[in-house]
Amino acid sequence: MAKKLTEDLWDRSKDGSNREPRSFFRFAIILTAVFVIFLFLKKDNVIRWIQAGFTLRSQRRQIEAVEAENARLDRQIELLSTNRDSLETYARERFYFSKEGEDVYIIED
Repeated sequence: MAKKLTEDLWDRSKDGSNREPRSFFRFAIILTAVFVIFLFLKKDNVIRWIQAGFTLRSQRRQIEAVEAENARLDRQIELLSTNRDSLETYARERFYFSKEGEDVYIIED
């Protein structure tokens, strides 16, 4: 029956007793074509929506990473500003500070 419906689909004189199914089939084809044109050729199309979704997901991951790094740095600032020993250790390790009379040896990996 599918072959019968699709034979000369656009010739209405051949509709006969299959007038309603053939009319619906023509309507479905036209509607599908318009829908595809609307979705893919319009300036704000589905492909751009998908790309925007990927971009948003990537940016959310970046924001979460930056927020985690900021929280870590805030904890470090709090620790260094309240604990003299941790500040001294940080200065020695990071900037190679030393007390008077100490020798500093720098060994690079």
